[in-house]
Amino acid sequence: MNTVDPPALLVDAVALARAAAVEEATADLGSDLAATAVGAHIEAVEEDPGAVTHYFEATQGGYRGWRWSVTLSSGGVDAPATVSEVVLLPGPDALVAPAWLPWDERIRPGDLGVGDLLPPPEGDERLVPAYVASDDPAVEDVAVEIGLGREKVLSRLGREEAAQRWHDGPHGPGADMARAAPGQCGTCGFFLSLAGSLRGSFGVCGNEYAPADGAVVEVGFGCGAHSDVQVEVTSPVAVAELVYDDGVDLEVAEPAAAPDQE
Repeated sequence: MNTVDPPALLVDAVALARAAAVEEATADLGSDLAATAVGAHIEAVEEDPGAVTHYFEATQGGYRGWRWSVTLSSGGVDAPATVSEVVLLPGPDALVAPAWLPWDERIRPGDLGVGDLLPPPEGDERLVPAYVASDDPAVEDVAVEIGLGREKVLSRLGREEAAQRWHDGPHGPGADMARAAPGQCGTCGFFLSLAGSLRGSFGVCGNEYAPADGAVVEVGFGCGAHSDVQVEVTSPVAVAELVYDDGVDLEVAEPAAAPDQE
């Protein structure tokens, strides 16, 4: 909307628009606070022929950047200005709530609590029927051998997403702890490899003293509890280096005589 030159009657009716905004604010704030809740006049904008909206600053707490919007209209040249609508709207710099998202898009890792249920979405591309299109030789061999299996297993897409998530996570090779570690998980005796197609890249830490105990780690991750860590034993007391310098000529000083011998 752009500010234009609407009918002068509606543009000049700032007092009428302010009174309407104060009346609307009174319903929520009371008469004592309503007058101060409607601030300075910002602008007048023509909406349609015969309609103008006046904007006033909203000064009540919690509504920074919001504006009172009062739309006035007139039935003709000689008709008086009347109030059509009063509403509190966010301005360009207002603090507003984020856009609404469905619950299945709002949920984040770690949100699931005791007793909560989270069914997979219909047609989830991360899952495929077991041993029909698993694309995982380890799963297919077991299913064919015994004729049983899980109803669904991770698809290739599901495994790739999991691998990327673990690689970029706190137990991947890019973590600060991994960069400072003396060795990698792939060479650690506490490393338990995963089965299936992810075996070569991921496993579970089995060291109870390690920060990743019981968690999935990439082979490139590492910490100070590596099985091959050896601590060099040194003396806890700092010993200064003994220095002997025989290149200085020493001058022998005669002892001072007693007073009675002088």
